[in-house]
Amino acid sequence: MKPAAFDYVRAEQLDEALDVLGREGSDARVIAGGQSLMAMLNMRLAKPKTLIDIMRLPELARIENKGGTVTVGAGVRQASLLEWPELGQNLQLVALALPWTGHAQTRSRGTVCGSIAHADPSAELPLVLQTLGGEVHLRSSRRRRRVAANDFFAGMMATTRDDEELIEAVSFPVISERCAFREVARRHGDFAIVACAAVKTAVGVRLAVGGVADMPAARDFPHLEGSALDDALNGFAYELDARDDVHATARYRRDLVRMIGRDLVREVLQ
Repeated sequence: MKPAAFDYVRAEQLDEALDVLGREGSDARVIAGGQSLMAMLNMRLAKPKTLIDIMRLPELARIENKGGTVTVGAGVRQASLLEWPELGQNLQLVALALPWTGHAQTRSRGTVCGSIAHADPSAELPLVLQTLGGEVHLRSSRRRRRVAANDFFAGMMATTRDDEELIEAVSFPVISERCAFREVARRHGDFAIVACAAVKTAVGVRLAVGGVADMPAARDFPHLEGSALDDALNGFAYELDARDDVHATARYRRDLVRMIGRDLVREVLQ
């Protein structure tokens, strides 16, 4: 299929992109890497009147490490973040998850913020942002605001971004605690059937799961062992309200949450 007709704006300045967004609102879509949006356009799942290309804006292509936070601009490709020399030292969980994000070909075009904007519940980067308690930086021609990951994801491929707002950047806190990530997919690089991420906290573990509920879900667990840990993971698995689909049954997904969750909790606490 081919996309429906649309007007194309290649923004030369950020203000130009924001002005068009403010004027067109829900009739406009922003394109950066296009790895998700182009497929939606071709299948006519998205029919914007105006497409705004932001990849010529150098101020959006920066990775900045300041004050214990790494900020990734909307123009930063996933491959660029994966190749960033400071990644493993500052964002260990991102470094673990990024190689599972698509394939080398898609990472060379897809952007970090684009994956956050698309908000696929099986995608790795929204899961990591949720696990670390990161923030999404939103900007319009009228204002700037930051939204915590927990408040940004609103459901299946849905967010709290207003139509006139651009995701200018996302920020991840730098942490020194132990992290772990694991994923089960049909093939490496496919969307996850279940993905789990864990971070050690002051009182225990923060465990997050993607690929099961309509959006990434995170829970903080105290330091549990044995049957207490099994019971807590079982309760979490059922809270996610897994459903059968062509990829896996709900029961299989719950089993993976329990099994992988147990392994990751033990890994970060050892």
